[in-house]
Amino acid sequence: MKKLVMAGAFFGVVPGLLLAGCSDEASTEKKEPKTEQTSKKENEKKKEEAAKKEPVASYEAIKPSEGAEPIESHYTSEQQSDMPTSEAHGEDTKRSVPLGQTLAKDKEDQTDGPLKENRIVSYYGTPRSENMGILGEYSPDELMTKLKEQTKAYSELDPDRPAIPAIELIATVAQRSPGDDGLYMVPTSEEDIETYAKLAEENDALLILDIQLGKDTIMHQVKLVEKYLKRPNVHLAIDTEFHVTDGQVPGEDLGHVDGREVQEAIEYISKLTAENDLPDKMVVVHQFADIILNNKDAIQPTENVEVVLNNDGHGIAGLKRAGYHQLVHNQPIQYGGFKVFYKKDEPVMTPEDVLELDPAPAFVNYQ
Repeated sequence: MKKLVMAGAFFGVVPGLLLAGCSDEASTEKKEPKTEQTSKKENEKKKEEAAKKEPVASYEAIKPSEGAEPIESHYTSEQQSDMPTSEAHGEDTKRSVPLGQTLAKDKEDQTDGPLKENRIVSYYGTPRSENMGILGEYSPDELMTKLKEQTKAYSELDPDRPAIPAIELIATVAQRSPGDDGLYMVPTSEEDIETYAKLAEENDALLILDIQLGKDTIMHQVKLVEKYLKRPNVHLAIDTEFHVTDGQVPGEDLGHVDGREVQEAIEYISKLTAENDLPDKMVVVHQFADIILNNKDAIQPTENVEVVLNNDGHGIAGLKRAGYHQLVHNQPIQYGGFKVFYKKDEPVMTPEDVLELDPAPAFVNYQ
């Protein structure tokens, strides 16, 4: 073909070369089947290479036992008819979605993220404090044993949506002292993060890095943990209650976050996921009171990120149900999450209690 181009370039100057060009063209035509075959092989090779680069989810759900029955079978018809009323304190008489459905009404999931077909059960906290969650109460191996047991309880109850174990590690801890930078927060050591990242990876679990903000911005905190978010099994949680302004102190004053700043982080992580060929991510937004989060309707999932609105708060079970109804059922984003406190709830809700909620929580975290 190269000679043919040259012949074309000299056409009219040296007519005899046209014959040579045609001769080469005919010769090339004879080779075309071979060229097509080579191209086909090259295309197949490219497809194989692309498939190898396809993001692979790095987790495994805890399988239910063979005899596990569908979720409906665990509740009587009378219990099912009472669920919306008991949850909403008489506000509604019908469920917004069927029992067990995790997607909020009229919402969809465009990702291949972990919540699309599974539920996540996580243990929350920091190994440096017994007062901030279960992670501080047990060694890593003991923690994982207990986490798997708790996770399996949900797989048994809802075998159509087997549960994945997850560790929610506080990656930046809000504190009452300003510190050298005046941000009222301290990063968790890389050593601790790596310990729990390795623990999660070895047990086919997820690691969720929770940021508590202090006086820092969400985006700065996201960038502090960005190198971990580039790993396939690491996700993000935002603890909104610990974000304070001048004159306020985390833990003493109730924090506040603008939903538009949360969305900026979601879109940043969505882009990070796409650019690094990562499995789709999840962002958990913690909230236990209306006043903590404004412009909530700005928070939206993307084609690479699932969003959980997690109802926090401890205390009386009836009040916790009402809080979930107010913050998740009445203000849906995509998926609902629910926090259970082993030591502060009255009583501690069972997995059966938790899955009665409307919609059923796709994310359940224990503190």
